[in-house]
Amino acid sequence: FKLMFLFLMLCFRGKLGRYPPWPGKVVSPPKDLKKPRGKKCFFVKFFGTEDHAWIKVEQLKPYHPHKEEMIKINKGKRFQQAVDAVEEYLKKAKGKEQVSLFDIGCHVPYIRLSERLVPEPAEVFQSLMIDAFVLQPASSMEPISKRLKIIEEDTGSTSIQAADSTAVNGSITPTDKRIGFLGLGLMGSGIVSNLLKMGHVVTVWNRTAEKVSVLLNLSLKHDLIFREGARLGRTPAEVVSMCDITFSCVSDPKAARDLVLGPSGVLQGIRPGKCYVEMSTVDPETITELSQVITSRGGRFLEAPVSGSQQLSNDGMLVIVAAGDRSVYEDCSSCFQAMGKTSFFLGEAGNAARMMLILNMVQGSFMATIAEGLTLAQATGQSQQTFLDILCQGQMASTFVDQKCQNILQGNFKPDYYLKHIQKDLRLAISMGDSANHPTPMAAAANEVYKRAKALDQSDNDMSAVYRAYIH
Repeated sequence: FKLMFLFLMLCFRGKLGRYPPWPGKVVSPPKDLKKPRGKKCFFVKFFGTEDHAWIKVEQLKPYHPHKEEMIKINKGKRFQQAVDAVEEYLKKAKGKEQVSLFDIGCHVPYIRLSERLVPEPAEVFQSLMIDAFVLQPASSMEPISKRLKIIEEDTGSTSIQAADSTAVNGSITPTDKRIGFLGLGLMGSGIVSNLLKMGHVVTVWNRTAEKVSVLLNLSLKHDLIFREGARLGRTPAEVVSMCDITFSCVSDPKAARDLVLGPSGVLQGIRPGKCYVEMSTVDPETITELSQVITSRGGRFLEAPVSGSQQLSNDGMLVIVAAGDRSVYEDCSSCFQAMGKTSFFLGEAGNAARMMLILNMVQGSFMATIAEGLTLAQATGQSQQTFLDILCQGQMASTFVDQKCQNILQGNFKPDYYLKHIQKDLRLAISMGDSANHPTPMAAAANEVYKRAKALDQSDNDMSAVYRAYIH
């Protein structure tokens, strides 16, 4: 099988934005993976990632004539590392095999495939934590058939399914179920926009009317996809009564409880068969309480907190961690494909809350440590930019580190994930550790730094503003 090296050029314009090229090579597909019908294409593996896709043959262009042009388009370090990997491979392959060089054209989806159908538990955790730099999927190709990855833990009580990781946003067939969404904050607004873009019928509600108006006005600017736009519900109860599946994404456990149990709340609209999906990051006890009251009225309950940021929410690249009613999870398939790059099902309600708190505990502690390193560099007469450059060339290199540190050095603390929310997650994770009689000293130390940052009026800034706790 002839190897072909190429650039993946995602040049979406208009509705999907514009994306840079990415190098890859044509490889033989897995034996059990069928080729899309009616399409002459190659199976491509991309350098620097483990992503694969079927690529149309007409989207291939010469590599060498376009190489410099593509490098100018994308000056990112990871892209350059991927290009370097291609060049290194070519050197090693020279004289051993015939190599053709191509460049892929526009509108190409991607898929992440695992070598094993059954991942280890640690792999599931790692795939959630890695700040992925793979590209946004597009719309012209058919998605590769889904592979379900299921694992039973020693207790036999928890299954983990990396479902929908093959989803291709632009190829989604939206559910015919009516969708409701409560809460249009940093994460919720992006989620709803992507649900609308992919053809879902969505009714929204938010405590702050201004955010609703912005979303509705945005909807009117899109021609075909947003023809109907978001519909507006007057109360949470009204939204739930009008919709088949209602999602909520609010700030903390109190807000989540009030939304369900308060006046004109979700519970008043629940009828047998209605689905309620809690996407807020809260504690397991809150999830248990909400699950019980929803199901007591004949409703169906799923928790589905998300790992990501405002930017990832806008890009439809969140990671969804779900637990509860498996049938609701399956009914939400097209919604999860629209809002995220992958989703996991973790079994009984409460497990997703536990996993998300652990993930955010690690992320929050890591951010505080990075801020501490930057300020220590400055205090000892070292260049902060050099510290960052060295860091981004080592094993801890990631988009998260690069973006957060660059924003710190530029004094840009525009919220991508609120500092007050990561501090809340740390607090809840520490409490969860106490309940399990498990020590969390690193998280406890980080929590104190975030509390100091909040005292310095940094609550509504990005989590990276924890940096300011070290310089005041």
